[in-house]
Amino acid sequence: MKVDARDLRTNDTDDRGRIYLGTEYANKRVTVAVVEVENDQPDEDELAAAYREASESAESLAEAWDDTSDEAWNGLDE
Repeated sequence: MKVDARDLRTNDTDDRGRIYLGTEYANKRVTVAVVEVENDQPDEDELAAAYREASESAESLAEAWDDTSDEAWNGLDE
């Protein structure tokens, strides 16, 4: 089956995975092919890696702040 590139459409699905084709297809038999699926949300691995990185960064920042805070308080005592 040959498909003209002008006949290809990109649509977004609703929260149940449905696509509205339009009234021009009412009461007609249509054949639909899913050519590509894009996920608009990060996958679980990417999300977990980002959280890990943020957690490590926060720990590093907390340690640096703790050292700086101790230094500042020690400077006030002198």
